[in-house]
Amino acid sequence: MYVHIARQPVFDVHKKLFAYELLFRQTLGLSLGELSGDRATTSLLSTAFLTEGIEKIAGNKPCFINFTENLLLKEIAYSFPKNKIVVEILEDVAPTPEVIEACRHLSQQGYILALDDFVYAKELLPLVELTNIIKIDYRLSTPQEIERLQYKLSRFSIKYLAEKIESYEEFEHARKLGFHYFQGYFFARPESLRITEIASNKTSLLRLLMEVNKRETSVERLEKIIEADVAVSYKLLRYINSAYFHLLHQVDSIRQAITYLGEREIRRFVTLVIVSELAADKPTELVRLSVLRARWCELLAENSQRAQDVSETFLLGLFSLIDAILDMPMEQMMEKLPLSNEVKEALTVGKGPLAPFLQAVVAYEQGKSKECLQALRMIKVDPAKVYDLYLDAVKFASIID
Repeated sequence: MYVHIARQPVFDVHKKLFAYELLFRQTLGLSLGELSGDRATTSLLSTAFLTEGIEKIAGNKPCFINFTENLLLKEIAYSFPKNKIVVEILEDVAPTPEVIEACRHLSQQGYILALDDFVYAKELLPLVELTNIIKIDYRLSTPQEIERLQYKLSRFSIKYLAEKIESYEEFEHARKLGFHYFQGYFFARPESLRITEIASNKTSLLRLLMEVNKRETSVERLEKIIEADVAVSYKLLRYINSAYFHLLHQVDSIRQAITYLGEREIRRFVTLVIVSELAADKPTELVRLSVLRARWCELLAENSQRAQDVSETFLLGLFSLIDAILDMPMEQMMEKLPLSNEVKEALTVGKGPLAPFLQAVVAYEQGKSKECLQALRMIKVDPAKVYDLYLDAVKFASIID
């Protein structure tokens, strides 16, 4: 049986990554709706901690994990490090004396407790007293309801997490309401589509990005570009000597790095660095997700039974969030970048031969199993390989700090 999981970032008020929520996606041919909550969580825990290793999935960040009443009473959480998990108590868990006692023991042992989809009820107060974080569905709550809730719970030492934040405007609004943490896809959306020009300090980076992706650019030209920029040179040496490559001997010169990686990999690396610099004022997770998508699309192409230029799919994934990075409409960005028509078509209208690669990735991220499987059929990739490819992409994306 194959178990698929994904992760969704949780940010703090500074838009810095605080944690991930691990999400059960599906086993092969079996959706979340067909599994009990107990089985979904135990499968997720087993895969994340015992099979793959949590560091591989989440780095050094803690993970929010859903716990049912049954799993709380069975004390499953004690099998996992308290600094690696946040015990997320589902909204349908009744505050029975047994549940309260189980949560009290977890709290005393130093585990962080969170209440999911919280709606105020007096009988929940004994659980609230033991809780560190309360998650509130931002879209189902009015500002007045949130303020009333915070007033009622003001005697407790609690931090609030806003779920389903989908835009920067919502992020700012939730922050002003007193939320400490934020979850959703807001980092993957432009802050404003009214901006029509790129900030002047990013213009040179965009020109460099265009130069790097020109088909006629040579290895010698790429070498000059790298050596002319101390930051790019430093990041290249750090990148090639990272754990991702498992090199036996350290590479300590730009020429060595270029020789080892080759033109395609050097071009790709410089593109990654430039995109990262363009997003310097955005959450790091935005760049990390771009890189993850790039590698994942590339791996899907490598494992596809239909002929495909894998370098094109890498760029497809990498630029899938360029509108959010530069706060410009995707159509306007595609006019500025020297990308193929196939990449531009996939990014602007979601059509063409490359579109299903990105559709498979985005559907997996959002837990849309049916759409993901449909896209995988179109690109002729075995669904049984998808999770391993995802983990490889996660590891690759870890090069982004």
